[in-house]
Amino acid sequence: MQSINSDTRSTLQVEIADVGQQIFLGSCFSLVAPAAFGEVCILPRHAPFLSKLQPGEIRLETAKNERLIYYVSGGYLEVKNSNVTVLADQMLRSNEIDREAAVAAKAVAEKVLKTSANDSVRDVAKLELLKALAQLRVLEHIEMAKLNGKRK
Repeated sequence: MQSINSDTRSTLQVEIADVGQQIFLGSCFSLVAPAAFGEVCILPRHAPFLSKLQPGEIRLETAKNERLIYYVSGGYLEVKNSNVTVLADQMLRSNEIDREAAVAAKAVAEKVLKTSANDSVRDVAKLELLKALAQLRVLEHIEMAKLNGKRK
């Protein structure tokens, strides 16, 4: 069986930006994102695709064999001719996520969901809860990756 080396694998050209800045620009072997109806994995030669993004994490395997994880609050993902564009409402690198703020936002949102009878207030609280949980999940995945790296 022939092994696949990174020099012969096809790549995607990925650009990720939010309202204020470009977050990533480069070649990747894969991109995983929280699309509107579930998580999607984009590989080279993927069919054209356009989706709204939900709060969650974007995971990249770069052509330099790095594994990168970002938090995204929402936005859009477009795939066209092995080019992937992510336009995010807000995007954070793992080192930009404030764990204490995410834990506090989670607690506030859970309290509002338990106590409010107003549907529009509850809808906002649900979205804030999803964002806080997604940020905490990104931090958890980064910590797990660091632990797994130390075990090798």
